[in-house]
Amino acid sequence: MRDIASNIGPVQAVAPQVLSATNTSAAIDLLGFNAAAVVVNTGAIVSSGDFTAKLQESDTTTSGDFTDVAAEHLVGSFPASLAADSVVKVGYIGHKRYVRTVITQNSGTSIAAGAVIVKGHPADAPVS
Repeated sequence: MRDIASNIGPVQAVAPQVLSATNTSAAIDLLGFNAAAVVVNTGAIVSSGDFTAKLQESDTTTSGDFTDVAAEHLVGSFPASLAADSVVKVGYIGHKRYVRTVITQNSGTSIAAGAVIVKGHPADAPVS
């Protein structure tokens, strides 16, 4: 078996928690890595909650500069609605330095969720 842990840089975008409103993560810097993926992990959904997830990108950390990642810069896609007790992974092949996650509440009460950005193909390995 080959070790993958020395070649990835996971960053918590959304700490696992019960979300009762839209959550926008902080900017995640991809500098020094040539690949990334987002992993969204969900738990219980309350009162027919309808939540969606997306990835945004920017060349700066300024909030207003972020735009939704175009479908051609994603490997895979986000579901139309997040399901309870599920894991969603989507690759990012865009060229911006910063990404962030957005988990949007469309209706209902809440969802237990968290998100991790997994940075890969580091310029310098191993990654600590």
